[in-house]
Amino acid sequence: MSFTAKESERVFHYLFTFVLMVGAVTYFAQASDLGWSAVRQVDSLGNGVIRQMFWVKYVNWLVAFPSLALGLGLISGVSWTTIICNIALSLYWVVSYLAGAYVTTSYKWGFFAFGTFAWLILAMSTINESHEAAQLLGVDKDYIILSGWTNLLWIIYPIAWGLTDGGNKIGVTGTSIFFGVLDVLMVLVLSFAVLILASKWDYRKLSIAFSDSRPSRETEAASPLKGTSPQVVE
Repeated sequence: MSFTAKESERVFHYLFTFVLMVGAVTYFAQASDLGWSAVRQVDSLGNGVIRQMFWVKYVNWLVAFPSLALGLGLISGVSWTTIICNIALSLYWVVSYLAGAYVTTSYKWGFFAFGTFAWLILAMSTINESHEAAQLLGVDKDYIILSGWTNLLWIIYPIAWGLTDGGNKIGVTGTSIFFGVLDVLMVLVLSFAVLILASKWDYRKLSIAFSDSRPSRETEAASPLKGTSPQVVE
């Protein structure tokens, strides 16, 4: 799909292609039984004292969640300050959950609380402030679909973490299936939804036609070569 879009309208193609490539390699690692650590558990010991915790899925989220925050920010037209803040919040969220997954005492729930608080701020920003900005650009209907879907799934991640790496309620296989379904619905479905909806957007109005800032094949084809003058037909 990247090759069918104009050069100035490929920002989301490139962004989500990279996210999907990272997701593919992390899930390949899990399927190969790589990228995990043995972590002693403090809760639900009936399901095992030592848990196989796949840290590689957090690597996927460290790329996917900030990329989703970036994508929503570009669509809504919020300031770069807000976009960077949302990216930082998503990183803080994932790192807090990763740290909590390694803690072998009940203090892990402290990390869970910090990470979940960061997600709440991120959710309020992407739902409220960003939606108001999207209204000014006339893409509010599309944005509310995308941000609503994203935040609906983001709500489930804290619950899933509490049942898996946090509370040890669900086994390793169930954990992989649980997060696998969430990640597919989050990244794959959202990626195609953005690309489909983006086909009717005015990238210049959204200020995301980034190749306009440098010469491209499109602009070179539309303008005469340097040092030559256009021919005048008499």
